[in-house]
Amino acid sequence: MTDIKYRSLQNILKELRRVLVAFSGGTDSTLLLKVAKDILGDDVMAVTAVSEITPRHEQEDAVRFAGELNAKLIILESRELDIPEFVKNPADRCYICKKSRFGAMLELAREMGFSYLADGENLDDQSDYRPGSRAARELGVRSPLREAGMTKAEIRLLSKRLNLPTYDKPAYACLASRVPYHSSITAEKLRQVEESEAFLRGMGLNPQLRVRHYGETARIEPDTEDIPKLTENAVRNRVVKYFRELGFKFVTLDLEGYQMGSLNRVISKL
Repeated sequence: MTDIKYRSLQNILKELRRVLVAFSGGTDSTLLLKVAKDILGDDVMAVTAVSEITPRHEQEDAVRFAGELNAKLIILESRELDIPEFVKNPADRCYICKKSRFGAMLELAREMGFSYLADGENLDDQSDYRPGSRAARELGVRSPLREAGMTKAEIRLLSKRLNLPTYDKPAYACLASRVPYHSSITAEKLRQVEESEAFLRGMGLNPQLRVRHYGETARIEPDTEDIPKLTENAVRNRVVKYFRELGFKFVTLDLEGYQMGSLNRVISKL
């Protein structure tokens, strides 16, 4: 079944002819860029949007992986913090962001003569709360992986077969996703989140973790296997000290561990 979907993906990309790939450097968009590059050659290019909400390590991955795939990459400066509605952080924050980012990418695609803009959405994404997907559909962004019926597991399997370094890469999300809805998004909050997560990863914790920003309080969502380590006195003291230096007054540990989209529990699915 995976091979059938792979051929379907190849056929979809052939039909697109010239495509600009919205590239994050994650598992999905890396597979998409790889296959598009194999099928379309120089008729494919990648574009990565960067701003305060983009983790630096993700920007670095995008540049490195595009280079390894021999794909031309355009860095697009996006300015979400200049959008008042985005800063207010409503439940459809992702829709506002993607409408702006994809809009700028589509303009770039038209200027450069590309037939389509494609993103890395997969079939499993339809089961999660993703208002950004609505923005993509409204703007006519193509999602070849989803159109081919590929699940996340199949994408990882194909990525491993194709020797892509992202086959087991943890899922990441923009830094704004660490701030509870209706709490304003600021450059300072994003900085605190990024530096605190980088500190924890630097301690050797599983990179699949999140630090949620609740004003003066940081809530750490680690991999459940790392919870015992974080409760050791020496480690706990180091974490508390560093987080206090970042500006947090309280540091909490979520005993449930990392849960994708945990902040979405407080809203109804739209």
